[in-house]
Amino acid sequence: MKSLFSNLFNRNNDPESIISFDVINPIYSYLYNQQGSFEFKVKGIQDQVWVNLFYFPGSFDHDEARKEIRKAGFTNSYEVLNELYKKVDIGTLTPEMIEEGLEYDFIHIQFYSEPTKEVKQYFKRTMNNFVILFCCTNSLEINDFKILYSSTHFTDYTKGLLDMEQLDFNNPKNETQKIGVKDFKLVLQGICEYLDIEIPKTVELPSNESLIEFEEVTEKTFEEFINLVSRGDFEEEELKEQSKMLFENFKRPEEDYYDIIEGHFEFFESIDAWNSDWKFDPEDAEYFISEMIGEDLNFEYPEETYSHDLFPYIQTALEKHGLELMSYNTNGDNYLFFVANKNEVSRILELSELTKIEIDQL
Repeated sequence: MKSLFSNLFNRNNDPESIISFDVINPIYSYLYNQQGSFEFKVKGIQDQVWVNLFYFPGSFDHDEARKEIRKAGFTNSYEVLNELYKKVDIGTLTPEMIEEGLEYDFIHIQFYSEPTKEVKQYFKRTMNNFVILFCCTNSLEINDFKILYSSTHFTDYTKGLLDMEQLDFNNPKNETQKIGVKDFKLVLQGICEYLDIEIPKTVELPSNESLIEFEEVTEKTFEEFINLVSRGDFEEEELKEQSKMLFENFKRPEEDYYDIIEGHFEFFESIDAWNSDWKFDPEDAEYFISEMIGEDLNFEYPEETYSHDLFPYIQTALEKHGLELMSYNTNGDNYLFFVANKNEVSRILELSELTKIEIDQL
């Protein structure tokens, strides 16, 4: 997507506002081209901020989503998308457009804010959901966006989307939206700082100070990482030896890239991991994951389902054990799988950023 005009033709591109296409577009580009989701901390925002790029129809191409879509009275995810488009006055997809099977991206940003005085007597914080839909305004290219907002938790994701309402961020309709928009501006600034995205100089920043708390990387950082990805399967002496090796590896210059990566592979060979070709059968997955967790894991899946299409079914089965399948990003045509405790996944992803050991959430 390219932004060719600024503040023209009623676009959401106020050059003084951080809620503008010129700020959101590079965030979208990062999510699309580099990492489709991440969590991070922003000063002034409670708990984590969750940023995800989803798309119709692919993000809804699994059993749970299909059940939610049917429950909502629709037959496919494009019909859900059309309902969202109607809410924000974006032209809906025709049957011919749906037949083409094209992808339609949206960004979902979630974070908590202080509740209003009325809500505070019941809850300590309020969830904010900001869904950014892209569109064209007087252009054949995508050059604009609309925002949907909700302050509820999404237990049924499809219903959560359908219950959202259009947000006029310049004129919030109530105190909850007003607080949410104020914090959303802070979050956008934090995202740009976190991703090293330059904010246009015309933008009025919500904060004049750094919004990201950076952790210092030490041997202790690698000890924590090793403990989490191995689920505590290291004796103290070996733990310290491995963390020292990885820390020394971390400090090597960038030109030693291949040696650094080799060090990562050596580490994963020392834990209970599964190195697989990018094509694998469900039987392979059941066997090797059972080996990794020390008990039989069987999962249901549709016939003729292989490789990455098996991930939703594997994760559903592992979730019953409080576990999640993850992978070291080999940047090649193979996977290096390991199993993590589900409640430790967020921290593993944080440590992945810090240690520069690329971990993928599948």
